[in-house]
Amino acid sequence: MICYQCGCNLSEHDYCTSCGADVALYKKIIYISNRFYNEGLERAQVRDLSGAVTSLRQCLKFNKNNVEARNLLGLVYFETGEVVAALSEWVISKNLRPKKNIADDYIDMIQTNQNRLDLINQTIKKYNQALTYCNQDSLDLAVIQLKKVLSLNPKFIRAHQLLALLYINSEEWEKAKRELTKCIEIDTNNTATLRYLKEVDEMLMPEEGVKNSPRKKRKEEIVKYQSGNETIIQPVNMKEGKGVSSLLNLALGILIGLAVSFFLILPARIQTAKAGIDEELRKVSEQSNAKSATIDELQLQISQLSSENDGLNQDLQNYLGTDGSLQSADSLMKAAQAYLTAPEDITAVADYLDEIETENPEDESDHSEAYTALYNTLMELVGPDIAAAYYSDGSDAYRMENYEDAVPNLEKAFKYDPSNEDALFDLANAYYRLGEEDQARNAFLRVMELFPDTEKAGRAEDILTEMGGQD
Repeated sequence: MICYQCGCNLSEHDYCTSCGADVALYKKIIYISNRFYNEGLERAQVRDLSGAVTSLRQCLKFNKNNVEARNLLGLVYFETGEVVAALSEWVISKNLRPKKNIADDYIDMIQTNQNRLDLINQTIKKYNQALTYCNQDSLDLAVIQLKKVLSLNPKFIRAHQLLALLYINSEEWEKAKRELTKCIEIDTNNTATLRYLKEVDEMLMPEEGVKNSPRKKRKEEIVKYQSGNETIIQPVNMKEGKGVSSLLNLALGILIGLAVSFFLILPARIQTAKAGIDEELRKVSEQSNAKSATIDELQLQISQLSSENDGLNQDLQNYLGTDGSLQSADSLMKAAQAYLTAPEDITAVADYLDEIETENPEDESDHSEAYTALYNTLMELVGPDIAAAYYSDGSDAYRMENYEDAVPNLEKAFKYDPSNEDALFDLANAYYRLGEEDQARNAFLRVMELFPDTEKAGRAEDILTEMGGQD
């Protein structure tokens, strides 16, 4: 025994020889606690588990830090099927003594085995369900549930006792006695078990120990026999003249039994079944309402996301521009970079400039001032060269009467050099040769408009006259 104040070992004196603390009362408390522990240990050894629980609880009341008592109490709980209570005591014991504590082994034995944990959880859930069935007066279901509990945990005393009570309620005395006998094998001195067993024994042997009593004499004078669920009592010395009366009484008793079953038992069963159905309908209705609420919430989220998506698409369109201004700016930048990198590679610059979709890139209403300035500058630098290259390809194709190739080259030649009268006139003739009279008419009109009083304008006017007028 150590001092509660300084932790030194105590001697036979009533004071601590190290710090001088008065330990007389402390010693008495520890002695009492140890006495209850020894008493609990003795009771546990003879399987008086209920008495062991009582003694060990008293021990812990005097000394809550008694680790051995807590470990033993946990073992007693575990033996009676109270696994949760056992784990509680072992966890407390482990916190009091973290090292060199056998409670670690007990806890690991349960927690490291997942199957054992699942078995414990199922046992607790099924036992609670059996209690619920009892409260709902569904005793048959409670019996079935308790049998499942005991198949998982055969040492669960409370389940045995509850099952025995249900058997007693249904007057199945032999089954009740079997369950109570199992309880006695686990806990020999359980008060509740002994009380139930006494009641069962009295019903199984009501006249035992009472000799020559009026009850025994009466038993000798009557004959009992079972007819279905009814117990028929018939006097031995019944006279023959009373046979008809007895048969009538028997028939009357059967009718009364049927009436009782019809008016009392059957409505109760119907009410119980109806209550169960109502409960199931309530659960299904709650689930349906929950699902409907979830669906409404998801639909609302879909609507909100669709609105956000439309807004983002609108913002993207505003950012890109409906006229392709962003793509035009990108192509213009690439053309400028290509010119700065390789000024002699006119073809690469022309390819990037061809990607610009707008017909009037110099129009400041569609583009920024920087864009227009860069485009005009680049066109001044490379426009004539590009136009010359396209006009050369287009005129060659025109002379070879390859008008399909001539048209796009001549269009680009005039695009990059609007002062090229020959390119526009050859383009109009190429359209005319292809039979595209509308395109040809528009091109000839532009020749007359842009280059009046020239030879090409006169020739264009003559051709338009041959085509049937200028309109």
